[in-house]
Amino acid sequence: MEIKDRILVAAIELFMRNGIRSVSMDDIATHLAMSKKTLYKWFENKDQIVLAVMQGRLNREEVDCEQAFATGSNAIEAMFNLVTWHKEMLASIHPSIFHDLQKYYPQAWLLFEQHKNTFILEKILANLRRGMEEGLYRPDLDVEVMARLHLAEIELMFNNTVFPPKQFGLQRVNVVMIEHYLTGISTLKGHRLINQYRNVTEPAE
Repeated sequence: MEIKDRILVAAIELFMRNGIRSVSMDDIATHLAMSKKTLYKWFENKDQIVLAVMQGRLNREEVDCEQAFATGSNAIEAMFNLVTWHKEMLASIHPSIFHDLQKYYPQAWLLFEQHKNTFILEKILANLRRGMEEGLYRPDLDVEVMARLHLAEIELMFNNTVFPPKQFGLQRVNVVMIEHYLTGISTLKGHRLINQYRNVTEPAE
C-alpha cells in the first residue's frame, strides 16, 4: 500500500473512532509510527486529509448503494437492503462526524452536500418511480417533493440537537426513519411487503 493510502486508511480509522475534530496531525503520525515530516510531505494540513477521506468514502458508498438497489427484487426490498447496509455503515461512525464536517470542514461538507443533492437524490427518485410502476407506492405521489423531503429526513438524522447521540443511536433513528417513509408512500400491496420484510404478522380480518 502506498504511503498516501496508508495515511488515509489510518485517518479514517481514527475519525470513525474519535470524531474528526479531536484527531490531530500528530495523532495520525503517531498511529502510523510515521514522522510528521513524512506526513506533511503528502498532505499540507488536516483539511486536505479530511477532503481526501470524504472523496474516497463517497466513492465507496456509491458502489455499495448501487449494489443494495440492484439486488432488490422490488423497490421495497431495495430499500430494506439499504437499511441493512446502513446498519453496518452507521455502526462504525462516531456520532460527531457530521457535526464536525459541517462546522469545521466546509470543503468536505460541500462535497457531501453535492453527493446528497445529485447521487442520493437520483437514487430516491428512481426508487420512487420504480415502486409506483410496481404498484407498491401510491400512484398519486409527487415524486419531486417526496424525494426532497426524504433528503431532508436523512440530514435531520445527523442533527445532534434533534437526536442527541447519548439518547438516540444512528442505527435506531435510521430504521425508524426508513420504515416511517415507506409506510407513508406505500399502497396496501406495499404495506404487506413491508410487514413481510419486517417479519410482522398481520392480524386476521
